[in-house]
Amino acid sequence: MNLKESPADKEFRATVREFVATHLPDDIRERVLNFRHVPREDYVRWQRILAGNGWGAPAWPAQFGGAAWNAAQRNIFDEECFTAGAPRQMPFGLSMVGPVIQKFGTDAQRERFLPRIVSMEDWWCQGYSEPGAGSDLASLKTRADRVERDGQSFYVVKGQKIWTSFAQWANWIFCLVRTDGSGRPQEGISFLLIDMSTPGITVRPIRTLDGGHDVNEVFFDNVEVPVSNLVGEEHRGWSIAKYLLGHERTNIAGLGNCKRFMRRLKEIASTERKHGKPLIEDVRFRDRIARVEIDLIAHEWSLLRVVSAETAGRPIGPEASVLKIRGSEIQQELTELIMECAGPYAVPFVSEALEADWQGETANGELLNALAAHYLDWRKISIYGGSTEVQKNIIAKQALGI
Repeated sequence: MNLKESPADKEFRATVREFVATHLPDDIRERVLNFRHVPREDYVRWQRILAGNGWGAPAWPAQFGGAAWNAAQRNIFDEECFTAGAPRQMPFGLSMVGPVIQKFGTDAQRERFLPRIVSMEDWWCQGYSEPGAGSDLASLKTRADRVERDGQSFYVVKGQKIWTSFAQWANWIFCLVRTDGSGRPQEGISFLLIDMSTPGITVRPIRTLDGGHDVNEVFFDNVEVPVSNLVGEEHRGWSIAKYLLGHERTNIAGLGNCKRFMRRLKEIASTERKHGKPLIEDVRFRDRIARVEIDLIAHEWSLLRVVSAETAGRPIGPEASVLKIRGSEIQQELTELIMECAGPYAVPFVSEALEADWQGETANGELLNALAAHYLDWRKISIYGGSTEVQKNIIAKQALGI
């Protein structure tokens, strides 16, 4: 197993670094690096810049408009983009429903939806979790009854989804719905693509600890969905759900984010002062930075082992869960240290100051104001995409056989 970058990979990294440095708009970079809320148009703008260079879908095959990069190239690309202060590419289309449509969709679905994912003409959100079905996803209750009317077939969807990220911005949602309740919980589930402008859909915001609005409740009240929007076979959506979740969990290792947070931690600790000296010169605080940096180095090597295995065509098993757990823990520890740099100024944060158009004042400047909100927001990472407890169960079952 060779974990060193090849000459070709080093050249690729230099190409990506130069492109991001010259094409990432300064206003977007400033918002991301200073932990402010990134508006919808910034995500779309950056995605279209990448798509214009042929980089809009790094992991997709060329036949579907992708860059067809290997695992090592995708890892380099993510790391360089995150480190430079680029917003993440929204995963709901590129990493979730896109690969599902490629594998399970019809030709008509591929032709209709895939190009609009790359160009971000369509913003997708994920309709999985429900008030009574989170980690136990198979217990979902949202119904989709198939009906015939005037020679046309469609589903009537009734139910509720929760913790739906960016539903307020999305114009499409992919949903797991129950089309048959007579068998085992995993049976009778189907995978539907639903236009968010369809009558009967209501989006209700959920405000998070940082005062932000990333997650929502989505209600379906007799929503009519064409049968042509069914992906795969009816009642066989559970296998699609598992396929999609595998893509989601391997994308939450968070190495690029960890490196960006580490760099910002050192920068902020170098400017904030304690007893007249830079905080980074405090022995105890510097020791805490060193310990998490060692953890980050180990995490990177673990990810590189997985990347090496994926490049060689070997399947990825419980390693994805290990990466999810460690990536979540390191990101949370880094955001805690970043917040501590602000000292007492982290407490009275003004949530409105995190918005792009804020013109007011805060206790000690916009940067320190954002640090507590950033800490609070990142508590969620050990929950979404499969909680840490669920990931440990996967490891116990797949790696330890218990």
